[in-house]
Amino acid sequence: MSQLLLLDTFSSDAGDLTVFEKILPGHIRRVFYIQGKEDSVRGGHRHKETWQALVCISGSCRVLNDNGVKQEEFILDSPQKCLVLAPEDWHVMDQFSSEAILLVLANKFYDKDDYIYEPYPQSTITLL
Repeated sequence: MSQLLLLDTFSSDAGDLTVFEKILPGHIRRVFYIQGKEDSVRGGHRHKETWQALVCISGSCRVLNDNGVKQEEFILDSPQKCLVLAPEDWHVMDQFSSEAILLVLANKFYDKDDYIYEPYPQSTITLL
């Protein structure tokens, strides 16, 4: 099940230091970021084994999530907000602001066989 966490941030005259610790089960094996046009829709899948942590380090975006039981909407609009997605979380990211950069940390390397592209049968979340 997804969890929205507030990352520890330490502020000083030299700026803010935000820490990722003890967020994902296992080691971080893959890091990537998404940036692009405001009208982008990304995701539209869930995983068999991969956990992910999403942080919008610049700008904002929306994440729609469905774990087969509950559907939720999250707005990532601060680099201190971290959305942790469990493998069963079917998710779509959209409503990217023009300056959005969405950082994603995963506990597994990319494996095309880990992806499930079909939403849950009762889901009302759709790709536009």
